[in-house]
Amino acid sequence: MRITSPAFGHNEMIPAEYTCDGEDVNPTLMFEDVPEDIKSLALIVDDPDAPGKTWTHWIVLNISPDADGIHEDSVPEESILVMNDFGSTHWGGPCPPRGIHRYRFKLYALDGEPEFEEDMTILEIEEAIKPHVVEEAMLIGLYTRE
Repeated sequence: MRITSPAFGHNEMIPAEYTCDGEDVNPTLMFEDVPEDIKSLALIVDDPDAPGKTWTHWIVLNISPDADGIHEDSVPEESILVMNDFGSTHWGGPCPPRGIHRYRFKLYALDGEPEFEEDMTILEIEEAIKPHVVEEAMLIGLYTRE
């Protein structure tokens, strides 16, 4: 399974339009070679270089296993959005206080549909999906503010 973006390559800079310095909309993401017979996909975008803790930017759960990606500035139908560390369920683009940060776009193929609630913490979500992960893929984008 692979996750890619036409906006940036793996370990390349994320264009400013997808950040707090631009329009702050999610980039287009493409999913390839998704395993058959899965029940759903989950996407977690985070910044492991944030001061103090790994900062969660976007959580999209219950994505259809037939989805071939997520379009720019959109959310897949019938997916569940969970509160990020900005206190919002919407995309929170890169906005590092200083230096270059890595942004991990983590895609999980799940063999079940765990019970999710909008007020779950990222740790609770990761624990809920862990026993259901069939395959995972990651795209890393970089960003620094000028």
